[in-house]
Amino acid sequence: MEPRISAQDVMKCNMCETADAKIRCDSCLVNLCTTCVGTHTISDESKKHVFVKFQSRKSSLYPGCILHGYKQCETYCNQCDIPVCNTCVASDQHIGHDLLKILQVLDDKKRKIIEEQTKLKETIYPTYQDIASDVQNRMSQLEKEHEDLSTDITSHGEVWHREIDKLLKKLKAEDDEIKNAQLRVLQKHLDEINKKVSDIKDEIDSNDMTINSKDISKVFSAKVNVDRYTKLPRKLVPSLPEFIPGRIDEEEELRKIFGALSPSSLISEEHGYSMKTTQKSLEVGSSTPVKQLLDEPETVTTIRTRQIYLSGVVCLNDEEIWTKENGSIMRLYSINQGSELKAFRTKSDRMPGGIAVTKNGDLVYTDYDGRSVNIVKNEEIEEVIKLQKWKPRNVCSTFSSDLLVIMDSDDFRKSKVVRYSGSTEKQTIQFDDIGKSLFSSGFLYRHMITENRNLDICVSDNGAKSVVVVNQAGKLKFRYKGHTPAPKNKPFSPRGITTDSLCHILTADPFNDCVHIIDQDGQFLCFIDCELSEPWGLCTDTNDNLFVAQRSMFDSRVKKIKYLQ
Repeated sequence: MEPRISAQDVMKCNMCETADAKIRCDSCLVNLCTTCVGTHTISDESKKHVFVKFQSRKSSLYPGCILHGYKQCETYCNQCDIPVCNTCVASDQHIGHDLLKILQVLDDKKRKIIEEQTKLKETIYPTYQDIASDVQNRMSQLEKEHEDLSTDITSHGEVWHREIDKLLKKLKAEDDEIKNAQLRVLQKHLDEINKKVSDIKDEIDSNDMTINSKDISKVFSAKVNVDRYTKLPRKLVPSLPEFIPGRIDEEEELRKIFGALSPSSLISEEHGYSMKTTQKSLEVGSSTPVKQLLDEPETVTTIRTRQIYLSGVVCLNDEEIWTKENGSIMRLYSINQGSELKAFRTKSDRMPGGIAVTKNGDLVYTDYDGRSVNIVKNEEIEEVIKLQKWKPRNVCSTFSSDLLVIMDSDDFRKSKVVRYSGSTEKQTIQFDDIGKSLFSSGFLYRHMITENRNLDICVSDNGAKSVVVVNQAGKLKFRYKGHTPAPKNKPFSPRGITTDSLCHILTADPFNDCVHIIDQDGQFLCFIDCELSEPWGLCTDTNDNLFVAQRSMFDSRVKKIKYLQ
């Protein structure tokens, strides 16, 4: 028999200490035999005594004392972190200790468990589910990309004679070996993540039972293991080998002239994933301070530029920004000193359509009329993407180091977003589920693009007078069409767009001289005005400071604005 239960089965009367307790006075928290009930009532007639049968007593919630099993613990010693009975309290062991009513401690304990349970349910468990889904998607994408690679090898092999068939098979076998090795690593990684998901689910179920239990001993013995899940698994990013064709030259070795696979890798990123957050989980049970929107955003710094009609700004780091104007020159400025540090003229001497900065700190720009996307490396301009029948409007660099390019067709009747890895096209986003174009098209329309922290793709579409947001797979999530009333009550026509660490989406509204902030689900949060003059280009730094490039010919400045606490 379990000790505590057996102790409660032979509970004695607290007055005579010989007869079995049959009655409980819930007013005085005293156990009584039937003979002593009258004596107890007379002993304190000033109090209204509430008697219940011992089997249905409220005090059955109280645990038995570890040292004195026949006594119930109605007090909790804060220093010793254990329940104690009246005999314990009277002993020298707890003199000077902070003693609390056990029901008060019970409420605190349950509240803490509920807070931890909220973390598990709303943050950690969904995060691991998303990570498992991400790994599964990467495996599927890896399969597809290796199939494409295999097709490229085969296509190149078709122009050769039959004597290279042996080499062709060997190369494909090498690719299969690489693929299988990477898939094995990813599968093992996925199994580990799924095991974590299962463990978290078991933890949640166990905590639910504890929270709903009337047995206080279960509550006190519950161990919530949230910390073991807060460190997220590493993000494995496979690196595909690139097929490098060789020239047909009889004097060279056949393998060298046919082509070979470049080295591949499976990169392990320690901080590749971020914890999934919801508004509720940020407010309840979170030990990390959450940034809040300021009631009154403030301008921290103003950078004066030599440019007119500023139309773009992007952070190189927390101390320097790149800007672009209607001319062909892109300029780098020091934020703190306000001085110009560097300038680049586009290779074609035409105005760049959009600018971005890669993870490596390289400047990227689009050449609309030249149909190209270019990158500035080591003071040299390199063309990385050359389009046919399409012209690139704007570009952004993603968290996975891809490039997202939004472009128009030559006849201005179609617009689409294309994801590139280097110069390789990986994804096209153009239509919704019913085949309707996601983005407006037309010569006068302008689109700007960014990627949110949750990997949503956000496009400001001034032709449709809306912000269009699709998920990573290209499925439409929502359209934001502005908020009424706007500061100047003029039509919403978004331009620059950026995001912050809380997945807020910020978009410039030059006609109303303000910036709109919406959440990741498209709900309007607030306006930022700060005496802006035709805000156009937007970007945020790692500390969630907002940089606004003003296109007004009378105010060619970039403002650094603090809008989060």
